[in-house]
Amino acid sequence: MIRPATPADAPALTAVWRRAVQATHHFLTPEAIDAIEVDVSAWLNSGDPNLWAYERDGAPIAFLGLNDDELAALFVDPGQHRSGVGRSLVAHALARGARRLSVNEDNPGARAFYERLGFHDVGRAETDDAGGPYPLILMAIGADPA
Repeated sequence: MIRPATPADAPALTAVWRRAVQATHHFLTPEAIDAIEVDVSAWLNSGDPNLWAYERDGAPIAFLGLNDDELAALFVDPGQHRSGVGRSLVAHALARGARRLSVNEDNPGARAFYERLGFHDVGRAETDDAGGPYPLILMAIGADPA
């Protein structure tokens, strides 16, 4: 079930984020993960109305963040990878107008996932959204929104 995330979900969703990053973001050091987690946890605790949780058996196992027409974040517990959870969250994002996203260049699995769902490359950024040294591939679905 997809539902709005609440600050009460933040501890569980932060743990989902950490497990997902450790499983897929091999380019990040443990220290970088710890530093980024501070900002992620604050965001998940913020009550942002554009955060959505995917709940199964009463517990959140994934989340989605939207920012206007951007799919800003999608993290699925690694134990749920390839179960349709990510695909369901992307469909939810598309239904709410998301048409673009960015994915870490050094995360080829995520890039391939989005390509399978119809996204294509439209650009590249040398740094991540926080200015970190992690290049991003900019992707869009449908016509190029740029």
